Amino acid sequence: MVFSSIIFLTAFLPLSIVLYYLPFSIHYKNSVLILMSLLFYAFGEPVYVILMIASALYNYAFGRLLGREASPQGARKLVLIAAVTVNLLMLGVFKYAGFVVGVINDCFKTAIPVPQITLPIGISFYTFQAMSYVIDVYRDRQQCQKSFPALLLYIAFFPQLIAGPIVKYGDIDAQLKSRGKNGAASPEMIVEGMIRFTKGLAKKVIIANPMGSIADTVYALDPSSCSALLLWFGTISYAFQIYYDFSGYSDMAIGLAKMFGFTFKENFNHPYCSRSIKEFWRRWHISLSTWFKEYVYIPLGGNRKGRARTWANKLIVFFLTGFWHGANWTFVLWGLFHGLFLIVEDVAGMVRAGKNAPDKTGKDGGPDRKSVILSVIGNLYVWVVFLTGWVFFRAEGVGDAFAAIGRMFTAFNADRHSLSVVLRQLTGYNIFIFAVAIVFAFPVSGMVKKFMEKKKVYKPLAAAASLVLLALSILNLASAAYNPFIYFRF
Repeated sequence: MVFSSIIFLTAFLPLSIVLYYLPFSIHYKNSVLILMSLLFYAFGEPVYVILMIASALYNYAFGRLLGREASPQGARKLVLIAAVTVNLLMLGVFKYAGFVVGVINDCFKTAIPVPQITLPIGISFYTFQAMSYVIDVYRDRQQCQKSFPALLLYIAFFPQLIAGPIVKYGDIDAQLKSRGKNGAASPEMIVEGMIRFTKGLAKKVIIANPMGSIADTVYALDPSSCSALLLWFGTISYAFQIYYDFSGYSDMAIGLAKMFGFTFKENFNHPYCSRSIKEFWRRWHISLSTWFKEYVYIPLGGNRKGRARTWANKLIVFFLTGFWHGANWTFVLWGLFHGLFLIVEDVAGMVRAGKNAPDKTGKDGGPDRKSVILSVIGNLYVWVVFLTGWVFFRAEGVGDAFAAIGRMFTAFNADRHSLSVVLRQLTGYNIFIFAVAIVFAFPVSGMVKKFMEKKKVYKPLAAAASLVLLALSILNLASAAYNPFIYFRF
């Protein structure tokens, strides 16, 4: 178990900031961040902090070997293979050993004892960051980090240590050496970071937790006894839970990083407003999809070796994307489900992705009616696909997932039991949270921000709103049970 939210907000974070902003050099500030990051992780994982430090040590050693100017390319390639193998073995032992043994027992009717290994928090995230480092050094010797503390900070930095975003080494290398004035963020950057952190905390506490309570209620039921209405209701609730939970954590991580002078790339960009699954994956968990694109999809050949090979590469990437999320066939099916729809879109020519896609314009210069209708239809299609996919992600097993999906598309009878469950969940507060979740799933906040910036009232209003949200979040935390972020278990 990691720090409780109250301890983090009232003790750990203030102490970290005070120690960090004592008037010393950037080396001192980096040391403070390393110490506090190790303390943060050790509080919940006192044994596995050693594993994380070991990961930093052997990846540091691999990086130094890859960075040697005299090393021939063949030897460097062997070192890279060794580095990736060791990282994947560590991840495999702790995350997938039980799953692999279970599959062997099922396939060959053996009775090999299934190892009960506790999954270290955040191992998937910091292992992928470590692999990013060694691969980047293999590609460019100049990125070799000669300071072990700097590499340890990159891997262990507490704002994004346990649930991302996955920060590629090349994106943060320069910031480890120099940022701000002796490592200190500007006052404007600190305020921006505090506002972003509060926004993420509110997403989690005020929106994600109530949505999660509804989803848990529905998914605790036998899907064969639920109507389509109830299952769609529970799945939509889960869709809002996972989005506001994970994007909320990403906001908190990006905000905290800003407060310490670091700039991280965005991890979410309103994915639920997408008009294709291809666009969805340009907006959802951007750091993971970018990682797989750069380190798996492109090395496999990307789209450069013909259509059939491109589709095979996409299926491989999405198989791995699903498997990365957890040692369960439900996650694998979730990944392949999305990969299949990417191929369907390619075949059907449904390539209309993102804000850069040109729209036809009407006489008044805005989008014409046909473009608007196609956008709405495209968005509805994406909602149906990702909601169906979330059933695989949320269900306890493959059988439950297929049973639920089957009922969602066939059981349209509004039975009394299902209707009563829905009505019990639709309290006035939950209806309000649903409305808020729907509105802010679309880029409304950006439009409001632009409007307020034109009126030159954004900064004071944003600061005031952040204080209100922080107070409401703390009140919710103090009165609710511990509810960890969903991606802590990955």
